[in-house]
Amino acid sequence: MTALDMLESAFATLPDLVRAHAAERPDAVAAADPSRRLSWAELDAWTDRIAARLQQDGLQKGARTAIAGLNSVEQMAVILGTLRAGGVAGLITNSATGEQMAAMIADTDARHLFLDAAAAASLAGQHVTAADRIAMDGSDAGVALGEWMAPEGARPSPVAIEPEDGFNIIYSSGTTGTPKGIIHSHAMRWQHVQRGAPAYGPAAVTILSTPLYSNTTMASFMPTVGSGGQVVLMKKFDAHGFLELAERERATNTMLVPVQYRRIMALDDFDRFDLSSFVMKYCTSAPFPAALKADVLARWPGGLVEIYGMTEGGAAFLLEAHKYPDKLHTVGQPAPGHIAKVIDEDGNELPQGEVGEIVGRSPAMMTGYNNRPDATKAMHWHDAEGNLFYRHGDIGRIDADGFLTLMDRAKDMIISGGFNIFPSDLEGILLADERVVEAAVVGMPSEQWGETPVAFVVLKSGADAESVRADCNARVGKTQRLSAIHVVEELPRSPIGKILKRELRDAYAR
Repeated sequence: MTALDMLESAFATLPDLVRAHAAERPDAVAAADPSRRLSWAELDAWTDRIAARLQQDGLQKGARTAIAGLNSVEQMAVILGTLRAGGVAGLITNSATGEQMAAMIADTDARHLFLDAAAAASLAGQHVTAADRIAMDGSDAGVALGEWMAPEGARPSPVAIEPEDGFNIIYSSGTTGTPKGIIHSHAMRWQHVQRGAPAYGPAAVTILSTPLYSNTTMASFMPTVGSGGQVVLMKKFDAHGFLELAERERATNTMLVPVQYRRIMALDDFDRFDLSSFVMKYCTSAPFPAALKADVLARWPGGLVEIYGMTEGGAAFLLEAHKYPDKLHTVGQPAPGHIAKVIDEDGNELPQGEVGEIVGRSPAMMTGYNNRPDATKAMHWHDAEGNLFYRHGDIGRIDADGFLTLMDRAKDMIISGGFNIFPSDLEGILLADERVVEAAVVGMPSEQWGETPVAFVVLKSGADAESVRADCNARVGKTQRLSAIHVVEELPRSPIGKILKRELRDAYAR
């Protein structure tokens, strides 16, 4: 069966598509990073050798590996090799603390830990349950991957993969405790391949600068690999480096988070780079200001699609910004086959146009949280017909055309004097001020009001914070006024660009 036949079929696996691409285009480049380029034939051979050695070590269908490291073609091959052996790829958040990383590795129950020097440094002094350490970068973090793999020409025993079988575990972001392990099936990932493949294809060159342990990255990784495009991996993002790489590689596609777009568009020499090869750009994971979307559309060739959704699944919304320039304040409409509703605090469905919590269902939903049945159940909401929806935890409104406008995370909504305050409203006013570079608003305890909004801002040189606060307060109702404003050098963010409001609250409390 050809790769095209597979893409048009009801179900196929990513390792099988890699095999098909290797047979049809063996010498075409499949993956590249700063150190190495692999053809489809080479990637397929590495996938075989890794899978064969895992099986030789006793890995059974459904068993997990643990993978922790910076983006690399080796890491890509390890993920594919795990899948071809019938295993589940445990993608460890290598930007977490060593204690959290060790807890994630234990949660996977993996025997094999694939890591690099950076991950090994983070894990120093921690008790790591995985018995075998394999160094993907050839460092002394473990046995070198090249030495550990089965010999050249080795082939694993075929494993029948069913749609409901596990594909990966991705760990949710968090600043305290152990993040929850989100299990995705092959069927869920197949949805990403089929939905995205038409925008990629064999001619695609996709630059990925966010980590492979992130669902953000997987949303572009899956359709690129599945459709036979080339993946170009950055180990660490920097704005100039990205543009230089995009120009050199003649990039056609990319997935970036909003803060990355902001840093790229702010470069004084942005317009000197030739980005004419771009076909489509994507964005997800954090609020994407309408003004920034407009700037990207105006100055960066190719289309722009914002994706709103959860790593857990539920309903995904797509905003084709190049088609709907009057809807840039929204995150788009439900993806084909996805259903979304809005519910109140008591779980009752609300009429269209009302503000409430978003719930959604689709073919792309997680199997559940690993080892956490109670947390999985807490995600569930059922409609009147008994259909399962996932609670998104976001507050929003769906208009008559089906476009979703997000207000805030439900947990971030501020209740001051009995009134609901959405931090995003205040953040929007602050970001519209030309003196403000970045802004985040959080609710802090208040004896008088219960909670009160406090702003954290990054300001341009010479700007006066109290003047900014006064101008913001002049534009809002009395109940919404900022009680304080604090200037910071930068806002704390996760590796995929989410502002860590918990850290701001903790810093303010201290």
